[in-house]
Amino acid sequence: MNRNKYRMIYQELSGKIINGEYKQNEQLPSENLLVKQYSVSRETVRKALSLLQTNGFIQKLKGKGSVVIYNESMNFPVSQLISFEEIKESLNMDYITRVESFEKVFAYEHPRVMTALNLTEQTELFRVVRTRRKGDKVNIIDTDYFLVDLMPVLTKEIAEQSIYSYIENKLGQIISFSNKAITFEPMTETELELFGEVTPPYAATVRSIVHLANALPFQYNISKHRASEFKFVDFSRRAVNKK
Repeated sequence: MNRNKYRMIYQELSGKIINGEYKQNEQLPSENLLVKQYSVSRETVRKALSLLQTNGFIQKLKGKGSVVIYNESMNFPVSQLISFEEIKESLNMDYITRVESFEKVFAYEHPRVMTALNLTEQTELFRVVRTRRKGDKVNIIDTDYFLVDLMPVLTKEIAEQSIYSYIENKLGQIISFSNKAITFEPMTETELELFGEVTPPYAATVRSIVHLANALPFQYNISKHRASEFKFVDFSRRAVNKK
């Protein structure tokens, strides 16, 4: 129960920070006030605040409480191996996923993917194109290639929710690590149709090769973002040097 309570407090406070109710450099209510507000123990409040600090929303300062340090450029962390649905949930983002294309292809049809995943020409892949929409506006286009042998019964309905959840919870596989590269690339005609009017017509592009715990590369992802609106800024904390 306490675990659910501290997660609930974290999500509510992070949502208020993202929505601007608590702005950058402002203080959150004190621990005492939060204890009374949520009718929980001090330990539960501290766990919620620690998670906010870990994820880059606040900085706890001695004598000043919890100060908001969040800014919008941190919305899409690129150094973490995390699904879009997990990002959306943790940051309370109002986004809708739409599957634009779901098909089986052969590796030879996509040489760059074939090389990246070290596949033979006749290896079958699922090619899934999904848009991430806020209202009617497309902000992200994700194109994914997955090994059919790993998940032969993958469906469009699963892709509309979370493929990572399906892989981990239904198939019992462990998603372990990824390699990523960030470039800025001109948009294709298809991408311009999905994004709509874009100035300049370039996409910030993150290409990822994702591996299972046994080191098998099973996914090639191309995530394209509006270059004019998204900054890829990683939030990092230096580890405390304990001597």
